[in-house]
Amino acid sequence: MTASTLADYSTRVTPQGRAADPRQRPNNAGGYTFVASDEARLRRFLVLGADSGTFHVSARDAVVNNGDLVVSMACEDHALVLATILDVSLTGAAPKQNPTMFAYAVACSIGTETERGAALDAMPQIIRTGSHMLLFARYIENFRGWGRALRRAVGDWYAQKSADDLAYQAIKYRQRDGFAQRDMLRLAHPKATSPGHRAVYDFLCGRQTVQDARPGLLDAFIEVQADPSKAATLIRESALSWEMLPDAALTQAQTWDALLDRGMPLGALIRQLPRLTMLGLLPAMGGRTTDVVAAITDAERLRKARVHPMNVLVAQRTYASGHSLRGEARWTPNRKIADALDAAFYASFGSVAPTGKRTMLALDVSASMTWGTIAGLPITPREASAAMALVTAAVEPDVQIMGFGEKFVHVPISPRQRLDDSIKAIEAIRMGGTDCSVPMTFAQRKSIDVDTFVVYTDNETWAGAVHPHQALTAYRQSRGIDAKMAVVGMTATQCSIADPSDPGMLDIAGFDVSTPAVVSAFSAGV
Repeated sequence: MTASTLADYSTRVTPQGRAADPRQRPNNAGGYTFVASDEARLRRFLVLGADSGTFHVSARDAVVNNGDLVVSMACEDHALVLATILDVSLTGAAPKQNPTMFAYAVACSIGTETERGAALDAMPQIIRTGSHMLLFARYIENFRGWGRALRRAVGDWYAQKSADDLAYQAIKYRQRDGFAQRDMLRLAHPKATSPGHRAVYDFLCGRQTVQDARPGLLDAFIEVQADPSKAATLIRESALSWEMLPDAALTQAQTWDALLDRGMPLGALIRQLPRLTMLGLLPAMGGRTTDVVAAITDAERLRKARVHPMNVLVAQRTYASGHSLRGEARWTPNRKIADALDAAFYASFGSVAPTGKRTMLALDVSASMTWGTIAGLPITPREASAAMALVTAAVEPDVQIMGFGEKFVHVPISPRQRLDDSIKAIEAIRMGGTDCSVPMTFAQRKSIDVDTFVVYTDNETWAGAVHPHQALTAYRQSRGIDAKMAVVGMTATQCSIADPSDPGMLDIAGFDVSTPAVVSAFSAGV
């Protein structure tokens, strides 16, 4: 072996195709990365989901990998699993409830009797709607039968609601994923704690009901099914939501006018903006435009409604495009509404404090970031990372947005642009191999002072001559700056480029509603 060959071996500069640390493992692209903690992986799954898979991992394998993780964690640290589920659920961290209900079904099925009991006791906090209950029922049978404790917990969930609330949940969420509320009554046998409860149960089971005992909402529901022309009047007299109305009523502008007068839930309002526009309720001037803009830009209302930024982002992009995903419906977007959705996107993250730190936002624009979707919604990790970067860019006074793929380039996006325009700009950047060390090596080579690197990536790095954590160490030594690196994981895999033993590196789930605030606190050293 020659001296020059020996000189190629280094513990300071290691190609990403070789492990630089005994704790590293092969990732799905052929490189080596650290393994994210089980808690971090669980949170990624709950927030990002796994249904679509990734560029390197099939949807089936992604589901199996994450399912195995949840089951093993429930066996080894049940309390941590339940605490994480509660946190994600109560803070509205995830855009969709499917992963949360899946993990909750595992927590109610696996562990000691005491641990399963603790999970069942948390049911009113985690299962807040009839839709959640039907999702839970879809998953629970994959892990256990309907024993006494489960039947009692589910039965109590129904019985402890007021008759009016029970009627609302039962007819708004009549069925989901092959389960209907009637199925839940058959499985759980909830007690009828009042004549109103009995009337709702009888109605769901197709039995005759005592009219005097029926909640008023149930009467209104029965009446509008028989005569859709009464929809507007009945909406103003009761709490009928749009999901409770027959199709014939939903094509009438006066129906939606009444729903707006009554006060639509914010999430439903945002989803129905294209329909309201097509029906002429949201013109450029007049109509209900001012009312709707005020509602969807109300930060406090967004917070209380747990409206997730990802759902706002998808709604904004769809609305601004002027057509549905399949092109079946078309409308002329109202610029005021599109701009209001932009503002709602930023507001839905809550308050993010500026740090004043010199910040480089580095977006992985490689091919693997264009594959799959976030939480099953029609947006890729690449597109989502651009939108997330804009949240930080909107509050930080000294920030650069860069993209790394074929080259390391400035990304021409700004919070002053509309979100849909920013996403179009990121799509124009040429892709290349994944090398997550580039932000640090570039900043070192160009003598750029950076306090915090924020890297948005799927962590499937493989193409570099040095590992990202080594590049950060070299940058710190070269520039004399105790720089930090926050890694925002955009897919639910076990990979992480952050060294878990380095307090100056942070691994966090992408599109968690708390991500920008957590990154800000990390950068500020809070």
